[in-house]
Amino acid sequence: MSELSQEIAAAAARLVVEEGLEYGPAKRRAVKVLGLNARAQLPGNDEVEEAVEEYLAIFCADTQPAELAALRELAARWMERLAEFRPHLAGAVWRGTATRLNDIHLQLYCDDPKSTEIALINQRLDYDVGSVPGPRGQSVDCLSLTVPCPGLGGEGIGLHLTILDLDDLRGALKPDTRGRTERGDLGALKKLMEDVDHDDTHPPH
Repeated sequence: MSELSQEIAAAAARLVVEEGLEYGPAKRRAVKVLGLNARAQLPGNDEVEEAVEEYLAIFCADTQPAELAALRELAARWMERLAEFRPHLAGAVWRGTATRLNDIHLQLYCDDPKSTEIALINQRLDYDVGSVPGPRGQSVDCLSLTVPCPGLGGEGIGLHLTILDLDDLRGALKPDTRGRTERGDLGALKKLMEDVDHDDTHPPH
C-alpha cells in the first residue's frame, strides 16, 4: 500500500470509529479532509479495516470491547427472533470493529421476500424500506428499524435487515483475502462471543 493510501486509510478509520461511517463514505470524506484530488487512489476495505483495528487498539481499548459485546448480544437476540429467515450477521459487529456508533446489519435468506415484512408487521414493529446493492448486482430491499440495546443503557441502535434470496446463501460464507468470512449465522456468532470471553480477542476467523 502506498504512503498516500495509508494516509487515506488512517483518516477514513478515524471517521469510521468516531462518526460511525461506513467504509465507502469514510474513504471519500477522508480524501476531502486531506485536501486530495477526488481521483486519488483509494485504499481497499481490507486496508481501512486494518487501520480501524489499529485506531481502536490505540484510542478505544478501554471502551470498545464492552460496546462490541453489547451489540453482539443484541444481534444474537434478533437473530433468534428472526430465526425462520436464516439470519446472518455482517458488517462491523461481525468483524469485531464495532462501537456504539455502528448499526447492526443482518442478512436474511428468504423463500418469500415479503415474509419478513409480514413478520415485522405481525410483531407490531415500525420499519422503513430502502434498497441496497444485492450480491448479483441487483437492488434488494433493506428493512431498517431502531431497537433499544440493553447493554448500552437502552440506547437506540439501527438494525438493518437485507432481504436476500435463499439461493444467495450458496457461496455466502467464502473467506475473504485475510481468510475471514464476511458474515456468520447465530452459531458462528455465539462461538465468537465465547472465544472473546475465553481469550479477549475478537477478530472472526
